[in-house]
Amino acid sequence: MIIIPAVDIINGQCVRLKQGDYAQKVVYDTDPVAVVRRFAEQGAELIHMVDLDGAKAGEPRNLDTVVKAAASVSVPVELGGGIRSLDTVRKVLDGGVDRVILGTAVLANPRWLADAVQEYGRRIVVGIDARDGQVAVQGWLETSGTDALTLAETMKSVGVQEIIYTDIARDGMLQGPNLQGLERMAQSGLKVVASGGISSLTDISAVRQLEPQGVYAAIIGRALYTGDIDLRAAIAAAKGDGV
Repeated sequence: MIIIPAVDIINGQCVRLKQGDYAQKVVYDTDPVAVVRRFAEQGAELIHMVDLDGAKAGEPRNLDTVVKAAASVSVPVELGGGIRSLDTVRKVLDGGVDRVILGTAVLANPRWLADAVQEYGRRIVVGIDARDGQVAVQGWLETSGTDALTLAETMKSVGVQEIIYTDIARDGMLQGPNLQGLERMAQSGLKVVASGGISSLTDISAVRQLEPQGVYAAIIGRALYTGDIDLRAAIAAAKGDGV
């Protein structure tokens, strides 16, 4: 299993939210590019960036910062937040970002998703963010009423290979991941990235037990910034060392 450190951006700053609530914002660093470099130096194999301004606005707002960060490291960088058209997908990927994460766009206008997958293949990842098993949209501000597993199965049918599953109730709360939710999402047959709540090496070990079912990676955010988890130790734990 691999560990993917998260860098969330608002107004050009590296922040973390609690349960996706923009009112519960904590600024951890004023230089996201430096944070990305630090994670790469510590052994990250992939870095997860989210444009939270973009998620709310419906189009990227911090793309220049993300592109600069991607150019500063040799490891791939993925971006989510406000990517809601094929033109935007092209702009982001042409800018040097390795993968894009599509969220709300999949529900609001699914027709172009198949075109994106056909054009870019594994570089298209779908983020499924759920509250009580229901997909959340509009930067987590609304709940769609769509079942998360049903959406995952639909994504597989159009050629998507991988999803990032976030349990919003766990995100930023350092209360551990929703293992049952992850296990359920793995039933889709897609590659699954766990996101939300991971706060200890024990949590990483628990998620790693789901690797045979298809949960191949875990995103860690707040715990890296608070010091609850050391990235190098997390990477070792994900490979089965030291836990």
